Amino acid sequence: MKALRDKIVESLTSILPIALIVLVISVALVPMDTGIFVLFLVGVFLLIVGLGCFMLGADMSMLVIGEKIGATMTHSRKIWLIALLSFVIGIIVTIAEPDLQLLAEQVPAIAEKTPLGNYLLILTVAIGVGIFLMIGMLRIVFQIPLHFLLIGFYLVAFVLSIFVSPDFWAVSFDSGGVTTGPMTVPFIMSLGVGVASIRSGKGSKDDSFGLVALSSVGPIIAVLVLGIIFDIHDIEYTVESLAPVSDTREVFFAYLNGFGSYAQEVAIALSPILVFFILFQIVSRAFRKRQRVRIIIGFLYTFIGLTVFLTGANVGFMPVGRLVGQGLAELWGGWLLIPVGMIIGYFVVAAEPAVHVLNKQVERMSAGAISSSAMMKGLCIGVCISLGLAMTRILTGINIMWILVPGYLIALTLTFFTPPIFTGIAFDSGGVASGAMVSSFVLPLAIGACSVLDPTAIMTQAFGCVAFVALTPLISIQILGIVYKRRTSRIKHNFLTVEDRVLEYEVT
Repeated sequence: MKALRDKIVESLTSILPIALIVLVISVALVPMDTGIFVLFLVGVFLLIVGLGCFMLGADMSMLVIGEKIGATMTHSRKIWLIALLSFVIGIIVTIAEPDLQLLAEQVPAIAEKTPLGNYLLILTVAIGVGIFLMIGMLRIVFQIPLHFLLIGFYLVAFVLSIFVSPDFWAVSFDSGGVTTGPMTVPFIMSLGVGVASIRSGKGSKDDSFGLVALSSVGPIIAVLVLGIIFDIHDIEYTVESLAPVSDTREVFFAYLNGFGSYAQEVAIALSPILVFFILFQIVSRAFRKRQRVRIIIGFLYTFIGLTVFLTGANVGFMPVGRLVGQGLAELWGGWLLIPVGMIIGYFVVAAEPAVHVLNKQVERMSAGAISSSAMMKGLCIGVCISLGLAMTRILTGINIMWILVPGYLIALTLTFFTPPIFTGIAFDSGGVASGAMVSSFVLPLAIGACSVLDPTAIMTQAFGCVAFVALTPLISIQILGIVYKRRTSRIKHNFLTVEDRVLEYEVT
């Protein structure tokens, strides 16, 4: 109970700033109906409780299972087993990702191509993650530098985009950010930690990170290939009107329906991971009885937390995000979207469940040398800039490639100057930052703004903000790594200088 209380206090400090910002906007700039505002307040409460429960559950279950599976696979020394299990795990956890379901529903042009409907995009992304998770695991085993793979695969992605309709660019790059959400990140990241823990020597800790990075570029390439195969173009997005909520009774039933649907969704998402854990335990006998009980309780916390969090985010935050976007777009030609978007971006990343998992792993693997507070500041600055760029693009209609190409060129160039551990952390951060809150609040905000400024450009202008959120942390965290490298080298130099003086004094 003490651990749960600490997690809820931590989530309170993360979510309260974004709630206060929306409160100020609703009073000063975009007035809201009482029903919508009550919907939002209930959503804030659910986000705080849900995020706290989820973080505790991830610590008790998914992180523990992932590390043990990663260590066991590597200890077996069987390359085929590592490759096969990595591929299967990548598919299982991706299909389980709730954010991917939301993205698939927004792209009817793909669903209409085959009888599979929305599952065509979901399976394509899942296969992409499975293949690239396998590549990432083999990279750790064979000690291949991460930045060489990243440069090669992003080059492939941009070459493939030449053969895809520009209407499909934003969705393709958004898929890389949406895939790595609250379900996939804890599991995939802990796999890397488990594999690296078996290795010893220089660079083993550096290889703890980078799996999420490769798992993010995989869906981009897979969806671009899908666009080439089916020749997808002229994608349209229909803005559905928000359901009216006028009193507390309608608020109650809105959340009641939300709890039912999201509980079912999370149960379906968690069940493959739970089955995989049971099969792994039967084969390996890796966990003792006390550990098994703790993991099952962790799964329960994860289920409750993610259900409560997704209900609060999608029922309470999604309509408010749309209304805020529409209201700001109607004021002063929409130029208020840029500063407000940047402020929201600075604080919204702290409310992402997967961000807390990443920061904790970074602090633990670096033995406190890279603090979670420094990581959070770097992510906040990156997402702040990304939403500023996203809102600027909505107002000006800039082609998304004019930002993505130079952005990734800068990020990939920095890999030659940044310590290897920061390269993995930075590219992992890009996938982690673009999670549930971006899908349920930031994307609706962009769609709401576009529906006022240019309803025909929603697929090309509103979509893409997830891709920007996944891009800018790559640069900000690597810059943090360069600063960290200079500071540590300066400290070492000063220490050696003092040591030399002491030796000189002793000799004299």
